[in-house]
Amino acid sequence: MEYRTIILGAGAAGMMCAAHAGPDTLVIDHARAPGEKIRISGGGRCNFTNLYAEPGNYLSQNPHFCKSALARYTQWDFIDLIGRHGIAWHEKTLGQLFCDDKATQIVEMLRAEMTRASATLWLSTQLIALSHGESGFSLELEREGTRIAVTCRNLVLATGGKSIPKMGATGLAYDIARQFGLAVTETRPALVPLTFTDGRFAPLSGTALPARLSNARASFDEALLFTHRGLSGPAVLQLSSYWREGEEIAVNLIPELPLYDLLRAQRQSSGRKALSTELARHLPAKLVDHLGLMLGITGNLADQSDAALATLCAQLSDWRLTPAGTEGYRTAEVTLGGIDTDGLSSKTMEAKTLPGLYAIGEAVDVTGWLGGYNFQWAWSSAVAAGQAIVARG
Repeated sequence: MEYRTIILGAGAAGMMCAAHAGPDTLVIDHARAPGEKIRISGGGRCNFTNLYAEPGNYLSQNPHFCKSALARYTQWDFIDLIGRHGIAWHEKTLGQLFCDDKATQIVEMLRAEMTRASATLWLSTQLIALSHGESGFSLELEREGTRIAVTCRNLVLATGGKSIPKMGATGLAYDIARQFGLAVTETRPALVPLTFTDGRFAPLSGTALPARLSNARASFDEALLFTHRGLSGPAVLQLSSYWREGEEIAVNLIPELPLYDLLRAQRQSSGRKALSTELARHLPAKLVDHLGLMLGITGNLADQSDAALATLCAQLSDWRLTPAGTEGYRTAEVTLGGIDTDGLSSKTMEAKTLPGLYAIGEAVDVTGWLGGYNFQWAWSSAVAAGQAIVARG
């Protein structure tokens, strides 16, 4: 069986590419349903893009690589697409856009776009063998217990990274890239909770508050969530992409709160009350209790000098912690690193040394922030590859 284009992976990038790659396109996936990560994303509502998506929101060894694709297919293009399909959406925070209804609307939209483009989808299909020769790529597949040999002129790697293996994620794209001479950068879990081996935060599990988390390379102001295993929440997930084992992080528990002035004012009106009680008016009570011994939160508010209050606020704004690690690929939303962009064209996503081989989406060393940025990269890189395949003829 001969196809013009075969796309490995029926996720966000793979289905989007199929909608733009022209006729005679086959998409294969070992899963039983397409777009499973789309389905579970955004709490079941899919954070499908971000109003502020731009190259500065992406990590890569080559920070310029993503510019071309993002500029040629923007968040506004995708918003226009879902508008044509009648999908209602809303902005949650920080430019994050979600479906008003279910994330499966995005999957259904992509399936409809694939149908419009006459693309074929094979699910529950395993790749057994892959080679390249003068006539293109030869694949041996197993589908419904039957071995099938197929060939194609164009092969697109859209199988994603290693994150959330329980949904079938593997390093297949990296293996294929290496097979055909493409380098792969170091890969690691990203957008992932940080862990502590001593269980110190177990009593605080479920406690959340606005915070600023920083290290030497990045800083994020978003929600912080304490868990049985350590720290989570948007601020932590964001910083995890910039964190390395053994590094210290700084936690500011009062980033926008004029706590010093507030406590001084409360000292005048509620001086006889315990400092911990008054502090709990601004921070979660469980957290105040947890920090009590460490920061010396004792006595009445009236007993605290200006210097003592200033010291307390300084400690709350610069709490230093050293995580033991992360929760790994099991809960990581994406994989940091991937197929080295040095081996790909930023305009077409095609391998420089092997015409007809393309890599898109999470498989590539381009990783976005939390908040719809990775989906936008999937859409943009997929369209870039699809258009290039059409132009290739």
